[in-house]
Amino acid sequence: MRATIDRRGFARSLTASAFAGLVASGCARAPMTSERTLGYGALVPDPTGLLDLPPGFSYRVISSLGDVMDDGYRVPDRADGMGAIRLDHRRVALVRNHELAPRHADVGPFVPGASRAIPHFDTGADGDPLPGGTSTIVYDYRSGRKEREYLSLVGTIRNCAGGTTPWGSWLTCEEATDKAGRDGRRHDHGWAFEVPAARLGLTEPRPLKAMGRFVREAAAVDPRTGIVYMTEDRDDSLFYRFLPAARGELAKGGRLQLLGYADRDRTADSRNWDGTTLSPQAWTPVRWIDIDDVESPQDDLRMRGHALGGVRFARGEGIHFGRDELYFTCTNGGAAKLSQIMRYRPSRFEGRPEERDEPGRLQLFVESTSIDMLNFGDNLTVAPNGHLIVCEDAYTEQVDNHLRGITPQGISYPIGRIRVQSESAGACFSPDGRTMFINIYRPARTLAVTGPWNRWR
Repeated sequence: MRATIDRRGFARSLTASAFAGLVASGCARAPMTSERTLGYGALVPDPTGLLDLPPGFSYRVISSLGDVMDDGYRVPDRADGMGAIRLDHRRVALVRNHELAPRHADVGPFVPGASRAIPHFDTGADGDPLPGGTSTIVYDYRSGRKEREYLSLVGTIRNCAGGTTPWGSWLTCEEATDKAGRDGRRHDHGWAFEVPAARLGLTEPRPLKAMGRFVREAAAVDPRTGIVYMTEDRDDSLFYRFLPAARGELAKGGRLQLLGYADRDRTADSRNWDGTTLSPQAWTPVRWIDIDDVESPQDDLRMRGHALGGVRFARGEGIHFGRDELYFTCTNGGAAKLSQIMRYRPSRFEGRPEERDEPGRLQLFVESTSIDMLNFGDNLTVAPNGHLIVCEDAYTEQVDNHLRGITPQGISYPIGRIRVQSESAGACFSPDGRTMFINIYRPARTLAVTGPWNRWR
């Protein structure tokens, strides 16, 4: 991959190799298996005990919990979803979520004596802004140098994942539905917020209420249409899309819908827990169902949606848009409850009346049957070689989370292994494809990983 390629060109070439390959294959023709002979080679133990990587790869820590940022605040803990947004020919903005609940103020951004009189969404019992939100790192990916770091959103709860937009912002999503009136809170929670990547300093938090209120996870925007697709992190979650009234102006409102099967007599369940509800690799036509009362004061959006025909998913998590199709993980889907990766190909008339005659289609792309294949897949992105990269987030007594690559044929292989008792999150690439950025969730660290990304065997 040439260093001079711009972000749009990189995205085109990357998805052309990744998703054109997937299109050509039609589906994952072989069941998902773990092939240790594939990939970049056997992982090399990290002498510092943080992240094992293949030969030729290395990382540097560019941000750590408690570091004092340029605005005087400190790097918060629980670094989760993250997006890399191009600022110019050499700089990228890494907008990073912090999945902090009100009880996590001690590992939030504030230091003694720091001003709390700042733009924020909500407060806790002590009157201070809630610690959840985002921070932004401005990084020169050509020189490998961090230029600036600052708090970019605050006063929210459990900012888990989100997604980048084609117009240069990050959608950060609250994985919480806390109600106003509890412990000093003035607002309900469960919203998406938009953080402009180029803004220096704190964003004025404005919840995008028309996009719905639920236990949010991630979002992805179709660059052709501006439609936003969203996942929900619950065992009985739904899959949503938002049709904006004006492309690129989400605050102007729009229409929320949920995915259902076109065959209304079919059981509206994709979780495959009994191994029979969804056939691997088969394409299923879908329909999109309008739903009202999207601010959902009773936190019942998924239940009302399912009653209307919305398909249930097993903890929808990370989502990534490729060329004319998207992928999203379902953490505990499948008969083994270890993970599924779904694939959705929109209609060429997506969001328009004509899609009734030529609907979008859903596919169970891969389903894990072993922890060596994929163990609780969470955030995901695409590597320069065109393969999916999935962050694991397993909840076990002995945490052994990996970064997994997945080929267009659905074969998994290890890319990295987290050596601390934590998860990896927020994997994303620099516009030139030479650097992968990734978060270690807790204690929070952000890493820049470089190596021969195109040397896959």
